[in-house]
Amino acid sequence: MKVSLLRAVGVATAAYGVAVAAAPGLLARPSGLVDTAGRTAPATRTSLRPLAWRDAVSGLALALAPEGPALRTAAYVRIAADLGDAALLGATLPGRGRRAVAVAVSVGWGALSVAGLLADEQR
Repeated sequence: MKVSLLRAVGVATAAYGVAVAAAPGLLARPSGLVDTAGRTAPATRTSLRPLAWRDAVSGLALALAPEGPALRTAAYVRIAADLGDAALLGATLPGRGRRAVAVAVSVGWGALSVAGLLADEQR
C-alpha cells in the first residue's frame, strides 16, 4: 500500500468536498446543472451539498485513518463513492460530453485510490 498516495487523494477529496459544500456551483457548472445564466437553482445546491460532505468526510478518513485495515477500508469507501459517481453521473447528467467527463474524472480518482492500495510503499 502506498500510504502517501492515499493520503494525497484524501486531502484533495476533502478539500474539494468542503469547497463544493460552500459553493455548489463549483460542481454544478461543469456538470451542466445550471440555468442559461449560469446560476445554480436552490434545489440543486441543496442536492449537491450532501454529496460534497460525503466527499469531505471520506477524504478526511482517507487522510487520517491509521495504516492497516482502517486505511484500507477508507480507500474502499472512497473507491465505491467514485465508482458510484461514475455510474450515476454518467447515466444522468445533461449532455453526452458532460457525462463522459464526469465518468473519466470519477474513474480517475477511483483509480488513484486503487493504485495506492496496490502499490508498494518505498521506504
